[in-house]
Amino acid sequence: MTAPGGRRDRGLTVTLCRDPARFAALPQEWDGLHRRCAAATPFQSHAWLHSWWLSYGTNGRLRVVLARRDGRLIGAAPLMLVHRPMPLLVPIGGAISDFSDVLVDANETKDAITALERGLDRAARQAVIDLREVRPGAAAELLYERWTGARAHLTDSTCMELPAEPIDALLKRMQSSRAQRVRAKLRKIDALKIEEREVPEHDVPGAIGRLLHLHELQWRGRGVNVEHLRPRFAEHLARAGRRMLRDGDAAVTEFRLDGDVVAVSMTLQSGLLSGGYLYGADPALRDKKVDVTTMLLRHEADLAAGSGRGVLSLLRGSEPYKNHWRPATVTNQRLLLARPALEPLLRVRESQVTMRDRAAETVSTRFPAARDWRDRVNSWRADGAVRTSSASSASESRGSHRP
Repeated sequence: MTAPGGRRDRGLTVTLCRDPARFAALPQEWDGLHRRCAAATPFQSHAWLHSWWLSYGTNGRLRVVLARRDGRLIGAAPLMLVHRPMPLLVPIGGAISDFSDVLVDANETKDAITALERGLDRAARQAVIDLREVRPGAAAELLYERWTGARAHLTDSTCMELPAEPIDALLKRMQSSRAQRVRAKLRKIDALKIEEREVPEHDVPGAIGRLLHLHELQWRGRGVNVEHLRPRFAEHLARAGRRMLRDGDAAVTEFRLDGDVVAVSMTLQSGLLSGGYLYGADPALRDKKVDVTTMLLRHEADLAAGSGRGVLSLLRGSEPYKNHWRPATVTNQRLLLARPALEPLLRVRESQVTMRDRAAETVSTRFPAARDWRDRVNSWRADGAVRTSSASSASESRGSHRP
């Protein structure tokens, strides 16, 4: 695809990448664009997206729109084609990514958005573009405003954000009585002499394995996210984490007590924000009266403040412990786009999403016991996933000793 004529369009080209090998070969120029896109989050880095594709992608479904000015990448929309419940173009990264977006060079915003709009219009000839988890201020908002076809704007997940300040500054946001209790918890942690160790790049796979093992232990019997126990998730997290750590976009930290690893956390970072993505903690810490969330938040606050970033993101979810810190509530958006001829299909998709969201809210509000049943089902599924993973590991171990 090439942009039509006009002085401003000279040297401007738009291509559709459907070849995973071509996508794999983009890290240098993709990461350059990622750094030049002020709104980009860690989930738009090439390391995260390409690793996700290796673990979760389906052959023949890759649809990445690339906009270039005189050969220089100025815009990108990392998407893929799905067919359930209808033809859709959805972001690469899936449900394990807290934010999705397109990438736009801050120095060429207008032309990059124009080029991406043209490219997506052609790429989505028979599909609706369904952009989930778009953070307010994202580049995709500019694409939505520019879009001349059918469109719809819906709400998505709730996120919480704090300023990127050290823990002492964040404590001032709390009520004095609660802040005193948090300080007491921190003194308890310090008295135990829990040590923090930043994991080097070569040890990231091992640390991710320890993180996920502890994560499974801490959630056992309480409705763990089953995907976190699957081998493909572990492979993705280790692969992406190692490269992101090398690029300065991630940190993996181990917490040790008397030489034993009792917790591991993974932090993802971009030019705009820093946030703890996932952690695992030994349930035995509860017996020692260690408030793990307080320990981790102090660590995340120090990382964010030390990096010079402006936002400490608590990512998706409005868990009660987050509200104690009086964070700002940020609601992600869901943006639907389609060609004018596909407006009826877009409206069907809009209705599907709206009805599903309403049904979920009704169930959680009127039938709180449904959550207990969901947690039990997740626990049963988790037990099965752990057994399957263990059997697979044992088989691989036996196989490795064959002549």
